[in-house]
Amino acid sequence: MKQLLVIFICFFGTISYAQHMDNSKLQEIIQKNADTVGGVMGNWKFIYKEVPMLCVTDEKNNRMRIISPITESKNLDKDLLLDSMTANFHSALDVKYAISNGILWSAYIHPLKELTEEQLENAISQVYYASKTFGTTFTSTALIFGGGKTQEKPKEKIKEEKTHKF
Repeated sequence: MKQLLVIFICFFGTISYAQHMDNSKLQEIIQKNADTVGGVMGNWKFIYKEVPMLCVTDEKNNRMRIISPITESKNLDKDLLLDSMTANFHSALDVKYAISNGILWSAYIHPLKELTEEQLENAISQVYYASKTFGTTFTSTALIFGGGKTQEKPKEKIKEEKTHKF
C-alpha cells in the first residue's frame, strides 16, 4: 500500500511540475527557431526557412495559433479545395488548411498553457511543410495518418448526389 502511495505521489508530482506555456516562453522558442521575428508580445510575425508566419495568442482564453499564408482563396479551383480538405483528414496531421479573409492558410491551433516546447517546434515545422507542399503532396510531415508513409496520396471524388448524414 505504501509503495502504491509513493508511486501515486511521484506520478502526480511530475504532472504538476509540467511546463505551462505562456507568451514569454513562447517568444523565446520562436526567437530560437525563426530566422527573423517582429511584432509584439502575443502577436508575432516571423520568417522560418523563408516562409512568413504569424503566431497569435490569447492567454486569457488559453489559445494560440501559428499560421502561414499560402495563396488568395480566389486562386483555388474545385480540385485544390477538395485536395486540401482530403489532406486535412489524411496528411496535414496537426496542421489544417483553412480560409479566412480571402486567404488560404496553413494553420496550427492549440491550447496555450498545455503546449510544450517540443510541440511548438513541431508545430512550426508542420506549418512550414504544409505551406510548402500545398498543391503537390499536401503534407505536413512524412507520416500519412492511418497509412504510414505513402508515395502517392489517394484521390477522392466529390459525389454529385447528396450523401447520407452520419
